[in-house]
Amino acid sequence: MEDVASHATKEDCWVILHDRIYDLTHFLSRHPGGAAVILKVAGRDGTAAFAAIHPPDMVDILPESACVGQLDPEAAAARKASAEVDPEEKERRLRIAKCPPLEACFNLMDFESAAQTALSPEAWAYYSSGSDDEISLRDNRAAFQRIWLRPRVMVNVLNVDISTHILGHPASLPLYISATALGRLGHPDGEIALTRGAATTAIPQMLPTLASCSLKEMTDARADGQVQFYQLYVAQDRDHTARLIRAAEDRGCKGLFITVDAPQLGRREKDMRMKFIEEAPKEQDDSTAGRNEGAARAISSFIHPGLAWEDIPWFRSITRMPIILKGIQCGEDAVKAAHAGVDGIVLSNHGGRQMDTAPSGIEALAESVAALSAAGVPPGQMELYMDGGVRRGSDIFKALALGATAVGIGRPLLYAMSAYGSDGVVRAIRILQDELIMTMRLMGTPTVQDIQPGHVNARMVSVHSSSVPEDSLSRALYKPLVAPKSKL
Repeated sequence: MEDVASHATKEDCWVILHDRIYDLTHFLSRHPGGAAVILKVAGRDGTAAFAAIHPPDMVDILPESACVGQLDPEAAAARKASAEVDPEEKERRLRIAKCPPLEACFNLMDFESAAQTALSPEAWAYYSSGSDDEISLRDNRAAFQRIWLRPRVMVNVLNVDISTHILGHPASLPLYISATALGRLGHPDGEIALTRGAATTAIPQMLPTLASCSLKEMTDARADGQVQFYQLYVAQDRDHTARLIRAAEDRGCKGLFITVDAPQLGRREKDMRMKFIEEAPKEQDDSTAGRNEGAARAISSFIHPGLAWEDIPWFRSITRMPIILKGIQCGEDAVKAAHAGVDGIVLSNHGGRQMDTAPSGIEALAESVAALSAAGVPPGQMELYMDGGVRRGSDIFKALALGATAVGIGRPLLYAMSAYGSDGVVRAIRILQDELIMTMRLMGTPTVQDIQPGHVNARMVSVHSSSVPEDSLSRALYKPLVAPKSKL
């Protein structure tokens, strides 16, 4: 440790990662998140900071020559046994202690409120931010409230069955966990906590390309019979993309969800501003790479902006998994996807994190169903999913009535995980189950197959100036964008 500590400058920078010692001097200028992040842990063990946003195998991108040695195993074990809890972990535990008890959470908004307490300012900025003015972020929720239910009465709803199939696989309700990046920003278990929650509640989980956990860790945590899909960001290096797909298939993933709405990640100003404040040098420093980008853009520079419809046959040629395009936002592209022969699409605006004023997923769903019908695409040729803004069981019902097979949910489960771990994930999903059962019973639909378009009035879903009553829960939780503070 003393030897490592002697290499703690910009000109000579060693860092310990998972008990291996790396010389990162020449990597400083190329680190997507900027040199300042690495220099914070120069000459020390940077595992905790590294593991929060990288899977363990991320170090494989470094040349072999970067590894200059390994800590003696006995010495490393003794050091860990005697080491105090990491200061950041201490702070996290203190924040967790201030959260309300899990039993006090009665809806998904309660988990978001708890997460504001549980998360560090940096993690909250990354998880909660939307693109530009965050209009789409807010409208994802508001759009559901422009759709009204049309209940049926005098129907035998003594028994209500909310189970269904997603890509042919059984699910306890029409819900899957959507891919979200950097799970360990919120909880030390990261995406594995989501895996456990999905296993307990018997719903599929979509594994993210930009996970904090490795693909092996996430698939090893899978229970017997548990269904996992793989979300893919297409890299500019086609061979690398092929390796990712084959690895996911070899590890038992049952579907390939290709993200198509991110040739470049959007400007998420809360995240950008927090990263700027966190890493702004005390004196003028030339290591400013990435300081104006935020965590999201810093980790995603590999994404290929040239992805096109002509690439679909290539994906077909290298995998047997069903192919779903994630991020369709209009009827025209839904029709193109059907003609391209993919197995499904996800109507989504990336949680309002890409193009501001893009339509919500539920609005794009309604438009796409109409466009597919007009184009003569047979119902059932392609499965339709949507995500963004789902916070109630009634939202799931509305999406199914408009033609969705199931819905994805991401951020609310990150919030539940951040405050309460996998127990929070399970409770959040159970709340949605209970709400969906209640909705189906009151709507006179004893099974998922009984839910039809006539059960909703969606004429106002595309009207963005309607006087919908204010949602006090979401408005109270929303943190507005702020301007830079004066030095005075």
